Amino acid sequence: MELTKEEVCKHVGTKIREARENKGLTMEKFAHESGIDYTQISRIELGKINTSIYQIYIISKKLDLPLRDVLHFEK
Repeated sequence: MELTKEEVCKHVGTKIREARENKGLTMEKFAHESGIDYTQISRIELGKINTSIYQIYIISKKLDLPLRDVLHFEK
């Protein structure tokens, strides 16, 4: 089964939001700590944009979330 771009973006955003919330970070605090604009974090978490792999890498490092977990898709 092949996922659409929208489905992939939504999945990645959901994983990031869950990890951020599990760490007890607000979006604003996480944006400040990661150096990524708040609106960009919001759009990533909502799956509204197809962000760069580098930004996903930075986000995963700041959340101590293995990149493989962010990009793991169930069959």
